Parts: sequence; C-alpha cells; structure tokens
Amino acid sequence: MQEKLETLKAKLKEIKNLQAAEAVLGWDQQVFMPPGGAEARADQLATLSKISHEMFTTDEIGLLLSDLAGADFPFDSDEASLIRVVQRDYDKARKLPSTLVAELSRTFSLGHQIWTKARANKDFAHFQDILTKIVDLNIQVAEAFGYEDCLYDALLDQFEPGMKTAEVNRVFSELKAELVPLVQAITARANQVDDSVLKQEFDETAQWDFGLIPLKAIGFDPERGRQDKSVHPFTTNFSINDVRITTRVDKNLFPSSLFSTLHEGGHAMYEQNSDPVLEGSFLAGGTSLGVHESQSRLWENVLGRSREFWQFYYPQLQQFFPAQLKDASLDAFYRAINKVEPSFIRVEADEVTYNLHIFLRFELEQALLEKRLAVADLPEAWNAKMQESLGLTPPHDALVPKQ
Repeated sequence: MQEKLETLKAKLKEIKNLQAAEAVLGWDQQVFMPPGGAEARADQLATLSKISHEMFTTDEIGLLLSDLAGADFPFDSDEASLIRVVQRDYDKARKLPSTLVAELSRTFSLGHQIWTKARANKDFAHFQDILTKIVDLNIQVAEAFGYEDCLYDALLDQFEPGMKTAEVNRVFSELKAELVPLVQAITARANQVDDSVLKQEFDETAQWDFGLIPLKAIGFDPERGRQDKSVHPFTTNFSINDVRITTRVDKNLFPSSLFSTLHEGGHAMYEQNSDPVLEGSFLAGGTSLGVHESQSRLWENVLGRSREFWQFYYPQLQQFFPAQLKDASLDAFYRAINKVEPSFIRVEADEVTYNLHIFLRFELEQALLEKRLAVADLPEAWNAKMQESLGLTPPHDALVPKQ
C-alpha cells in the first residue's frame, strides 16, 4: 500500500505543479500583464487547466484511490485524510468534461479583463455579454455535478463542502432581519461620529510603506510572500512558501489600502502556516472558504480596528502623515475608522454593513443561476437591493460589481 500511496502522491504533485503555474499566470494577469495580452493569456490558462484536469481524472488515479481506500491508515492521519480529500475532488472532477473546464478558465480570464475596462468606464453593458456566458457556464457545471435540492448547492459545495443553500438562507435571513433595522438606526445618528480626519489626501507611497509595517508585524513572512497592487485585492499562492497578496491604494481613502492589506495578510498567513510536510499536496491550504474568511476578517477587524492596535501604531502613522494627523487625537481617529455608514463597495464596508453586501450578492447569484433574473436586468436589481438593505442607490455602473 505504501508504494501505491507514493505513486499517487507523485502524480498529484505533478498536477499541483501545473495548477501552480496556472495560478502564476492568473496573478500576473491582474498585477503586471499589459491589457493587450488578454486573449493569449486566456488561451494559456485554458490549456493548463485542461491538461491538469485530464491528468487528474485518469483511470489510473481512480484505481490508485480505489486500492488505497482499504488501507489501514488511522482516520486522522495525513495519509487517510489525503485519500478522502482526493477521492472527493476526483469524483467531482470526473463529472466535468475537459472542454468545459478549459472554457471556464478561458472565459473567467477574459471576463476579468473586460470587467476591469467596464469598471473604469462605468459601463456595465460592456461586461454584460461575458457575464452572461459566465453564468451559463456555471449552470453547466452545476448540472454536471448534480444536486438534490437546488442548483446553487452544487456550486456552494466547491467552496464550503457539505453546506446547503437552504441553511445559508436560514442563517442570512435571521441576521438580515436584525441587521437592516440596526443599520437604519445607526445611520439616523451617523453624524455623531466625525470621520473628517479620514477625508483628506494621503500620499499613496506613504500609505503603502506604512501598511507593510503592521503586515510584517502580525506574522506575514515577506521571505515567503509579497504584496503588489491590483484593481481588486486578492490572495493567491503557488506553494506554502510563495503566497502573494494585493491591495489597492486610493489617495482619498486611507483605510482602503491598510485594511485590505491586513485582510489579505490574514488569508496569506493561513496559507503560509500550512504544515511544511503538506507542500505540493492536496491537503495544503485552507479547509474551506468560510474558515479562510474567518482568518482574514479576524486580522482586518478584530485586530486592525481595535484600540490596542492603534495605541501602538497611531504615533507611527502620525509620523507618516504629520500634516493630516498632528491635531487628531487617538480617540478621534479610532472612532473614525470604526464609524458605521452604508457604502457602495463591499471591501471598504464597516463591520456592521459588510454582511449586508454578502447577503445581497448571495440573493442575486441564486436568481441569476436559477434564471429568475436576466443578466441585462442585474444593474436594476442590484440598485433595488442596495436601496432595500443599505438605503443607497448606486449613481453609476462602476458600483455594480463583478459576480
């Protein structure tokens, strides 16, 4: 059995290497690639995803898993866990045609480039056709996976194994019933918190330089990771020892860069702290998207918005921005960064309103996938739900996000 296990591990490592190469290309597309490279990059990503999918779904992998299923490994051992996880992934992957996997990869890649341009031009119509195709492809994936209750279950299971849409709907409904009136009550008294200290111009280079200080201090290892800039902050990794994060810097919105850095740093540290023995294994990385987000939100909010954090870092921040902050007290700054106020952008939302953005997306995604909502009607539906939940109506299409 040990020989078969080692054979399986060797084959899986080759597949992980291909997936890592694909991730490098995806990272480069969002960070450094010139816009003119979009078509070629989409083809490159599609090719790699197709090859790795075909390598993973061979009969040989299936036979190795079948033979190893009877092995006498302790249930909690890495060996038994690897077999369970890979078997689950293998069973799902076998249901997807390689052509669909490649087309998904190609379309997502092109979609990101089109979304970036559409966002800059505040033009949802430019993004509409590719988004329609993305929705249709996801429906094909869900149908291929199969489901018992609703189509969304099949896609949700990829990110939160075993979770059902009905359970998420129940939890979200209970929270929404309490949060919406709470936000309304707070909004009615929002002028009691003065956040004018944040509504100044903060040099972008200084923002970047300051953000790196707490990022390293909380445990992000720059020898095994790096930070760059992108249109939308994200985290990706090519190994336990190569984890990349991005942030975006706005000279007129200081908290955006810092809290994105702390948020993505939380994701990255979760990856960097995987057991080194799992390098190149299907067990490396986060156990689910929910757990991953618990780590990012922990560092962003529980730590990053705490008084204790700013008691230490505020004097340093004042040194970076003496003109803006010399007359602002710690208490005034602390209250400003914790002000609750509905906003259009999820990644810049406060702790109270953030979840309303999540609920909104969840509801619209279900409607799109179940064809109760046409992509062409998404901006109108988005605006209506923004008004319903947050009391805001987006003034232009740049505030209708990619799904």
